[in-house]
Amino acid sequence: MEAMKKKAVVLLTVFLFHFLSPSPAWAQEADTMAATAETTETVDSAAPAEEAAAPAAPAAPEAEQTAAEEAPTDQSFHQIVKRYFLEGDWRFMTPVLLCLILGLAIAIERIIMLNLKDVNEEKLLSKVESYLQKGDVNGAKELLRKTPGPIATVLLQAMERKDEGIDVVEKSIVATASVEMSRLEKGLTWISLFIAIAPMLGFMGTVIGMIQSFTEIEAAGDISPSIVAGGIKVALLTTVAGLIVAIILQIFYNYLLSKIESMVTSMEDASIAFVDMLLKYGIAKRNTNA
Repeated sequence: MEAMKKKAVVLLTVFLFHFLSPSPAWAQEADTMAATAETTETVDSAAPAEEAAAPAAPAAPEAEQTAAEEAPTDQSFHQIVKRYFLEGDWRFMTPVLLCLILGLAIAIERIIMLNLKDVNEEKLLSKVESYLQKGDVNGAKELLRKTPGPIATVLLQAMERKDEGIDVVEKSIVATASVEMSRLEKGLTWISLFIAIAPMLGFMGTVIGMIQSFTEIEAAGDISPSIVAGGIKVALLTTVAGLIVAIILQIFYNYLLSKIESMVTSMEDASIAFVDMLLKYGIAKRNTNA
């Protein structure tokens, strides 16, 4: 089972990385865009007098409206994500993307495993009770062994200690249930870590982007609106990406918590009903201590 879980995590990680991660051409395109932007800024700064003397002719309103209408429709969702990824600088956006990929891989793996372990407690208890009514303890044990999930594991451990008295059975249930709860919560710490790290990485990219913007302003010797606005836009994109990743992972995290809470409640209810069955059919007796 553990080997299958590891393979599932690896496969999910590879799939999500292939689906969500940018292609190597993106990085080259980002470098090309940066080089083009630098060249354009150099040309614009070298000829300010010419631009002031000969203002550009206003574009036709119809052409601008047509271009504005066609631009969003021509771009797919993947292209929009790619564009913002490049504008936010792939060197800062990649760590945030890795948090999303790894967090989703762990979350999906946990969801699959929890759904596989979740069983209907009422049906399981009715089947166990049918065996206990006949006095077929071995049949009940075999049923619990074949049933996956923490409920069956707890009941089976209680059944194994039935000859030691009901007090020992109850202690065994509590101990086994605590172990099963820790297994159910496995992997949640990593998801919470990615939820906390993603916004931090976004803020770090923002701070570094702002530093780069002020460095460009200092090198230019003048506060150009295009330099300031462009630098701030690039810097804030990393923060937006980090917050989006944190929100997505938080939704999965809360779903997992609610799922685990539901399974723990079912496990407690099943344990109480099972102890009553053991006493009802005389499978286990109360401890008589003087």
